[in-house]
Amino acid sequence: MSRIGKALVAIPKGVKASVSGRTLVVEGPLGKLEHALHPAVSVAIDPAAGTLQVNRDGDARIARAVHGLTRALAANMVEGVSKGFEKKLEIVGVGYLAAIQKNVLQLRVGFANELQVTIPPGLQVACPDQTHVTIKGIDKQLVGQFAAEVRSLRKPEPYKGKGIRYENEQVRRKAGKAVTK
Repeated sequence: MSRIGKALVAIPKGVKASVSGRTLVVEGPLGKLEHALHPAVSVAIDPAAGTLQVNRDGDARIARAVHGLTRALAANMVEGVSKGFEKKLEIVGVGYLAAIQKNVLQLRVGFANELQVTIPPGLQVACPDQTHVTIKGIDKQLVGQFAAEVRSLRKPEPYKGKGIRYENEQVRRKAGKAVTK
């Protein structure tokens, strides 16, 4: 049995989880998330103990595969509606900056034109200063995907380290051209 799949998901106070048909619905103080369950798994909710358990219906390969996945997704949904998720990006480079105008993230990262990235609904994006971007939301996948898309616009390069990186990301640096005698 999957070690991750058989672990119980604790449901904190203020968070309500329910299953209607093949849909898992989790509501909390920050919002509401839904997930369509795979037919090979089922979810049992114990409101008295405040736990959620994912069970698989058989021992088929697909059932074993989605067992742990469904439990991890359910745990992320519970954490998202209670605490939320956050990714921080750092912009490194002379003249590189970010700004937000309405629902568009504007980036000047060394190209001839300013890059415009539309912020998806369900995310809060803030720029505390011109070289930092904070992405917050209740859906872990959406937060991570948007952060990865923004980072991919100008990945940190290995010689000077210029570009967009995650906060506290270690960028491997290379030596430049060697000076000959």
